[in-house]
Amino acid sequence: MTIQESATTSEGRPQRADARRNHERLVEAARELFEEGTDTSMEAIAKRAGVGIGTLYRHFPKRIDVVEAVYRDDVEQVAIVAERVVVELEPWEAIDVFLHAFVNYALGKRRFLNELREAFEKNPELKSASRERLDGAVRLVLETAQRAGVVRTDLTSEEIYGLVGSMCMSALLTTEQCDRLIGLILDGLRVR
Repeated sequence: MTIQESATTSEGRPQRADARRNHERLVEAARELFEEGTDTSMEAIAKRAGVGIGTLYRHFPKRIDVVEAVYRDDVEQVAIVAERVVVELEPWEAIDVFLHAFVNYALGKRRFLNELREAFEKNPELKSASRERLDGAVRLVLETAQRAGVVRTDLTSEEIYGLVGSMCMSALLTTEQCDRLIGLILDGLRVR
């Protein structure tokens, strides 16, 4: 579900266009602040989004609701990248682009892991549904590359998670180091 798809009223009706735009701006502002590691108070989010605090609280009554919305949208964006690259790119290029997108997504979560844990405790379905969506994305790209004969067939999506997972949780790795590690992972995936 993208930001636009999640922007519905409590009765399930689509929001007005201005309310949907406010919702999108709030989610994007929160994401930017989380990734910057700067002040992520509700007031800072509203200010960054260019809306009043009342507008923020109408969309997100609690801060944890903002965290959940950012996470849901980020997961959906990774899934969209997977769907796009398998159609638009050659299989090897698709897995390369997807792994970079996946790692970038995961690195963006390092700054608000505590909030994410709280969101998962509040809503266990969030974690399982997100993991399922991400698993589907990884499987789609991996299996497409395997069918094309460019990636080893003895690998699973779980093993891909294992390869990139520790890298994504390390607070010390730079972007350059992550790129190098992705290159090493890709070398290990390639059919010889």
